[in-house]
Amino acid sequence: MPRFIDISVAIEDAPIKPAHHRPKITYSKHDETWPGFKNYYPGVQPEKMVDGLAWASETVTLMTHSGTHMDAPWHYHPTMNHKLTPGGEPAATIDQVPLEWCFRPGVKLDLRHLPDGSVATARDVEAELSRISYTLQPLDIVLINTSAGAAYGTDAYWETGCGMGREATLCLLEKGVRVVGTDSFGWDAPFPYVAKRFAETGDHSLLWEGHKAGREIGYYQMEKLHNLEILPSFGFTVACFPVKVKGGSAGWTRAVAILED
Repeated sequence: MPRFIDISVAIEDAPIKPAHHRPKITYSKHDETWPGFKNYYPGVQPEKMVDGLAWASETVTLMTHSGTHMDAPWHYHPTMNHKLTPGGEPAATIDQVPLEWCFRPGVKLDLRHLPDGSVATARDVEAELSRISYTLQPLDIVLINTSAGAAYGTDAYWETGCGMGREATLCLLEKGVRVVGTDSFGWDAPFPYVAKRFAETGDHSLLWEGHKAGREIGYYQMEKLHNLEILPSFGFTVACFPVKVKGGSAGWTRAVAILED
């Protein structure tokens, strides 16, 4: 039997930075939902139901980039594939992800040694591929293990870990990779570090450079993954089908790594 490893975080009403990423969840217990239950079954008598109980339900308000989710090229830019097609193409939304891209061999690149706030380069990617003796194949799903994974659930999470720069991102995309993921808050270096470098230099090319690489070659990107440190470097399959949000820039994703015994 294969072994399944959950590499997603839960959507939960917990203190999360920044605040607008925090889901709002209203939980209704079995003894609190009689008004709705009676709308479906007029005349019901609660005392005649099993244990006098109705159903449980939740009402959730959250953005598509909360919790473990997959970003679509539309999130990065209105067009994509300028490196592949003259003039580019309209950027794909999350409901347009090819499903066959979401169930593919996985490869983990361990970049936990890079300092918080640093920007990984193509050299870093190639060095890790050499270390694990792996040659990327088209449509492999590449997962980036950063130091942020260990900080999830703390205030430090959103400013911990390295990011993937434009050069590193294109290094993967030019090898045929189209779905990637990170256990960090985002694919790029944490916002506070990038904001500081931008304030010091005024260099706009530093802003969201890994994401914006999607203008050149469209790709899908998972953020806020979990448990990557317990995965092998390769030899597993990733299943990561996003929720089909019509025209959306992202979709919540239950990402799972599948290891064969």
